[in-house]
Amino acid sequence: MEYKNPSTLPEGAVLVVGTGQSGAQIAQELYQSGRKVYLSIGNAGRVPRRYRGKDISDWFTRVGIFDTKVEELKSAADKFHPHPQISGKNGGQSLNLHQFARDGVILLGHVRNAHEGQLILAPDLKETIAAIDQFEIDALKKIDDYISLVGLAAPTENIPRLLDGYKEEEVAELNLRGVGISTVVWATGYAFDFSFVKLPVVDSDGYPIQKRGVTRYPGLYFLGLPWLYTEDREFCSVSETMLLIWQHILPRATPSAGNTTRARVSYAM
Repeated sequence: MEYKNPSTLPEGAVLVVGTGQSGAQIAQELYQSGRKVYLSIGNAGRVPRRYRGKDISDWFTRVGIFDTKVEELKSAADKFHPHPQISGKNGGQSLNLHQFARDGVILLGHVRNAHEGQLILAPDLKETIAAIDQFEIDALKKIDDYISLVGLAAPTENIPRLLDGYKEEEVAELNLRGVGISTVVWATGYAFDFSFVKLPVVDSDGYPIQKRGVTRYPGLYFLGLPWLYTEDREFCSVSETMLLIWQHILPRATPSAGNTTRARVSYAM
């Protein structure tokens, strides 16, 4: 079954696995509804919803983070890094695992294995929290540096630094029934599956081998995926890539003189 809201789940505590945007938002909704929540955290970073008078997405656009090109990534695996923890609830709000811990959520390291109701956890809780904290520090520094560089009149702001997560115990094993967990919500994202394409068109990570959506196979294109070209995952990037693909298709689709062959183009998104 898919998660919809707390009322659709059986009575009892809930284990949420994953703290990308969906996992963090679900965990917050659950504990605010009165549920006891255990949260196995992931590597998604954290940013405040608003900073120095603007929405964080506005700052990221101005700074040029969304314009980062795929070839500028330090590692090909960076394409799969999740969005930072953030929420659009109630007009937009910040999500902070330290606040979750302060509110009673039990933070856990990565799930390594599970067997007969026993969860095996990695001893990496503090390490992962530190990386999440550093993500926010680095992101806000980029914004501060940009404001100074262009001379913007933006209000100063100090984001409170919470430390509650570091007080959490590193749990190596967890008996689900023993702590009353009746539901596990897997918020670990999705993997690509292009097995329906009967061509060697993906790399070792399962990502399409292409350049701005164009593959080396005539007539085969990709559109609507993250990191086809840049960090920008909004519709403006899709439209730009669509235009480039159309410009690539058009000469092939236009019949030459005396050729009555018709070409049909369809889009799958």
